Amino acid sequence: MSRRASRPHRPAPARRTTADSPCPCGLPASYADCCGRFHAGGRTAPTCEALMRSRYAAFAVQDPAYLLRTWHPDTRPATLDLDPGTRWTGLEILGTTEGSPFHTTGTVTFRAHFTHGAAPGSLHEQSRFVRHDGAWVYTTAVFAD
Repeated sequence: MSRRASRPHRPAPARRTTADSPCPCGLPASYADCCGRFHAGGRTAPTCEALMRSRYAAFAVQDPAYLLRTWHPDTRPATLDLDPGTRWTGLEILGTTEGSPFHTTGTVTFRAHFTHGAAPGSLHEQSRFVRHDGAWVYTTAVFAD
């Protein structure tokens, strides 16, 4: 979900996500009780959908360390530069296959909404996840649009 602009841009206003803020992933919980607990470390997402939501939230709060930590080592980039001009505005989970605590693989199809500058956009993707060392990790994606 890293979007890069080829033209210069003004950074978006600073994102102010606090522990009591609504979670950016869209579930009806505070950031601390939802994705923030995974971002803080010590806990891993129990399903690939929970990991997908927490990775989306990591993009929204600009947490590249979490994104790298939850990326399979075989496909993980050495670094990740998040575009400060992109503001993630909403997540729709469109479907999942497998990915429960009892599976070893899974997919999540989603649409992530964003603005870049004043222009709205969306990213439609099917992400693939596997268990690695007992935890769900992101491996690859297929873009649907």
